Amino acid sequence: MEPDPGPLALLTPEEMGRADAAAIAAGIPGERLMEAAGRAVARAAMRRFRPCRTLVLAGPGNNGGDGYVAARLLEQAGWPVAVAALAPPRDGSDAALAARRWAGPMLPFTPAEAARAGLVIDAVFGAGLARPVDGVVAQTLSAAGGPVLAVDVPSGLDGATGQVRGFAPPAALTVTFFRAKPGHLLLPGRALCGELLVADIGLPASVLAGVAPRCWEAAPGLWRLPAPGVSAHKYSRGHVTILAGAGMTGAARLAAAGARRAGAGLLTLLAPDRATGDVLRTGDPGNIVSEAPLGTLLDDPRRAVWVVGPGLPAAGATLDALAAVVAAGRQVVADAGALAAAAGQPDRLRGATVLTPHEGEFARLFGPTGGDRLAAARRAAALTGAVVLLKGPDTVVAAPDGRAAINRHAPAWLATGGTGDVLAGIIAALLAAGMPGFEAAAAAAWLHGEAGFRCGSGLLAEDLADRLPLARASCVSWRPQE
Repeated sequence: MEPDPGPLALLTPEEMGRADAAAIAAGIPGERLMEAAGRAVARAAMRRFRPCRTLVLAGPGNNGGDGYVAARLLEQAGWPVAVAALAPPRDGSDAALAARRWAGPMLPFTPAEAARAGLVIDAVFGAGLARPVDGVVAQTLSAAGGPVLAVDVPSGLDGATGQVRGFAPPAALTVTFFRAKPGHLLLPGRALCGELLVADIGLPASVLAGVAPRCWEAAPGLWRLPAPGVSAHKYSRGHVTILAGAGMTGAARLAAAGARRAGAGLLTLLAPDRATGDVLRTGDPGNIVSEAPLGTLLDDPRRAVWVVGPGLPAAGATLDALAAVVAAGRQVVADAGALAAAAGQPDRLRGATVLTPHEGEFARLFGPTGGDRLAAARRAAALTGAVVLLKGPDTVVAAPDGRAAINRHAPAWLATGGTGDVLAGIIAALLAAGMPGFEAAAAAAWLHGEAGFRCGSGLLAEDLADRLPLARASCVSWRPQE
């Protein structure tokens, strides 16, 4: 069965607006969608919190309309609820109808009222806000006396980038609708959203075809991991070759371990000299170690995938080797030393299949991300023609054709030396097994994170490879977060 990326689609605020419009055009009244959204918010509040003095902060748009519906349903369930409106909804809108149906108490939109509440439902502004949140809105949201339940996003959070416009309150729970947005997964948005619930409000999945999303969560369902068939042999599973450096042999060995545990049938470490080769031979016995000239190994067409960078110097010789491998028509994962050597010269990386920079390497290659990691990674991919995996707690994978994926499945304890080398090896193994570059990079990011979770808080880079078989197996049972 082919993977179904539909449930993993991430919609920008503009794309979500088009999805809503398509549903309404197909005969689903906007009023019905607003009732469903407000019902989802009320149900989430009742599941997560005990009845308490609740204040709904309502803005003038559809976000506020959802808040009025939630207030009405909570009051019907016996909760003590009041609404504080920033401004009245526009006459004739679905939000105005929802406001008219609210017959409960109205309070001033002030910090003092927010401070008295045991629960604040933030229904002020949605994900498409185009101006900073400041003044009385920021003051009132920051004064919340209890937890905040955010409708769609915490007000002030940009749903496309995850950045804060002026001020955004940290929410204990965020309820969004139909599909998540990039800003729910990108930092700092992910941290501000707290627990994220994506609620079904009756939009048919068929509207996605018209929206044509280009961004997804990096998770099983976006790809299908290749599995060896009954007639498989070590060459059919793929031969990965890693250029090893003399100064940091451990980096190449970590990449090798990642590649082999991720499924590579054969692994060769190409040493620059006999002394380095002897060091590498003291490692895992399944690694092939060679000191042959680079051209000799490139004469073997079965060596289809190469890793260039882990443990290599940031020098012209590294870029020369990369260019030779690319010229031979091989797939290349460029990491570490190769990226450092190309600082300010991203054209030197053209022809590579996947680039794996962290934030600092990315800035030296392409310039700062400027607060929009998604757009920056897409620009870098278009410039180089390579899939760009921008590492971080909100790893972004971008393809030259504009597709992108965001990985949130990674523990903080992956932030230790050597884990990136393992990741480069995983990507190479998946490429060698026949996965396209975008899918291989997205799958590797998820598997890397899953292996990290299985290692626990004492994680060392050396531990990751041994957890990869279990990480692969867990793809079968994984389900999207709700």
